[in-house]
Amino acid sequence: MLWKWMLLAGIAGYASQLEAQSLYTPRNVLAAYKKGTRSSDGNPGKNYWQNKASYDISMTVFPPGRNITGRETIAYTNNSPDSLREIRIKLIQDIHRPGALRDSDADSTYLTSGLHIDTFRVNGAIRVWEENKDEHTTQAFRLSTPLGPGQTILLGFSWHYLLSLLSGREGMVDSTTFFLAYFYPAIAVYDDQTGWDYIHFNDLQEFYGDFNDYKCHIRAPRDYLVWSTGTLQNPDEVLAPVYAKRLSRSCHADEVVHIVTAADLLKKHITTDKDTVTWVWDAKNVSDMAFGVSDHFVWDGSSVLVDSAEQRRASVQCAYNDSAAHFREAVDFGRYAVSWFSYQWPGKAYPYAAMTIFQGSSDMEYPMMVNTEATYNKNLSRFLIDHEIAHTYFPFYMGINESRYAFMDEGWASALELLIGRSYKSREESDGLFKQWRVNQWIYNTVAEADLPIVVPSSVLQNPAYGNNAYGKPALAYLALKDLLGDRLFKRCLLAFMGHWNGKHPIPWDFFYSFNREAGRSLDWFWNNWFFSHCYIDLSLQQVRATGEGYLFSVRNLGGLAIPMDLELRWKNGQVQVIHYSPGIWEKDPRAVVISVPASKALTSARLSTGVFVDPNEQDNEWPGGNR
Repeated sequence: MLWKWMLLAGIAGYASQLEAQSLYTPRNVLAAYKKGTRSSDGNPGKNYWQNKASYDISMTVFPPGRNITGRETIAYTNNSPDSLREIRIKLIQDIHRPGALRDSDADSTYLTSGLHIDTFRVNGAIRVWEENKDEHTTQAFRLSTPLGPGQTILLGFSWHYLLSLLSGREGMVDSTTFFLAYFYPAIAVYDDQTGWDYIHFNDLQEFYGDFNDYKCHIRAPRDYLVWSTGTLQNPDEVLAPVYAKRLSRSCHADEVVHIVTAADLLKKHITTDKDTVTWVWDAKNVSDMAFGVSDHFVWDGSSVLVDSAEQRRASVQCAYNDSAAHFREAVDFGRYAVSWFSYQWPGKAYPYAAMTIFQGSSDMEYPMMVNTEATYNKNLSRFLIDHEIAHTYFPFYMGINESRYAFMDEGWASALELLIGRSYKSREESDGLFKQWRVNQWIYNTVAEADLPIVVPSSVLQNPAYGNNAYGKPALAYLALKDLLGDRLFKRCLLAFMGHWNGKHPIPWDFFYSFNREAGRSLDWFWNNWFFSHCYIDLSLQQVRATGEGYLFSVRNLGGLAIPMDLELRWKNGQVQVIHYSPGIWEKDPRAVVISVPASKALTSARLSTGVFVDPNEQDNEWPGGNR
């Protein structure tokens, strides 16, 4: 009978080990598995659904006046199995109201009275918009008749607001240059695991939107240029013939075309000869849209091949003040980024027809458009452009909930900015910039909240926890995962995850289990270590001992985080040897490892090197010497 007891004990031990390695899963995610909307293998479930809207928007923008007016019709389809008794509306402009729930202080340059609903219709019938100031940027209204599964409702809004003087993400760039984002009432996401998205925007965490269709008519004064998410539908109606031809040529050119120059702007007559000009933009299956307006920004454009199989090109454009010298190269920067992301990492063809880089007062991404500031340093400006264009894939190719799981988009964009930087800069320069902007503020900040688990919802975090958990820490986690799996398997896992969730709303558990499935093994030990623990980076080379066959190196992982490392050995004959170890070295014991290196020669020194995985105490990483 002893063997039976041993077998049972072994099975129990194995089950206990599996249980210990399993991931914490929120109750709403478990419910989604039960409903079949999501699958525990990381794929969308057989009952997956998401809602969709079609927006027809008309905006009037007349700089230097800051009064913005708009009207829209929204056709919203309920694809869920639920009957909706209310609809929640995002009014992001209300972040500018005095008393709004903001992450930071605001002064008179930021504050306005918010967005004001002038008329409101439901299926054509006028209703009173009952404003609830306590609700701030997310408000709800009750439906007299619930919206059943498969039904569509028509909503109509007209509104006005005063553009903020200084906002960062959107607002007045200068007296006659405006960048407008979150400029319209938008229906919040209703999803399979949370229901209505009730999270208020606080100007720190970002956004969450369904994949919608947009048609936007933007009315502006003569000789004001407009750039927007989407494809311009009427270039010959809004631009003088010479500029319409230049725009058309740029969309197929390999060289940079100066569509509108500083000299052209002085001559006026850039647009057609009307007092007001209405630009019509169309964008399908995107989660948001934004646009910029200026009477003195120059306009460059070119294109780049993004899909060799289909011979598909994407237009890359830039709108900027001619005094911003670095932006004169922005189209080339953008072309390189769009191409590199398409063919290298993540290796998925750029999904849109165009990318526009707009010189603004922030560094923020939108579908098909980025708003970046002119910095003092060209490499830094390019670094920021790379990061914002990388967001094309995270969160726009997949509709990530940035407000709740920021690490699923900011972390990936941060990792991609490093990888692309290494392709055109020296390793030392690219890694140095990455460490400066993404890593050091976590590594050298020892407050308790700096080491909160990455998986903690972003919506409950403030800085420094938010900044660390959204950018640097997850970027390092993805880089460690790449090192663990190797480039080939890592890319296969990544592209499989992206392919299954393109146009949908993935959450972290979809990512974790998708990689497990595609890798053919459980990576739960890695997910637990990087995303669910309070671990941090701190290695120590504790002991070096000679044996008859070589040397034994005892390494303690004081911080507990599974990072890659190099063991740099200098031998007495002057030879330098570097041995790389992936994060897998910590799988069995995350706290300590003994490394055996066979050798027949004498060792003079040894050092642990961690690269961008910055160790805050490198003094105990060397032998001989250092603190023990």
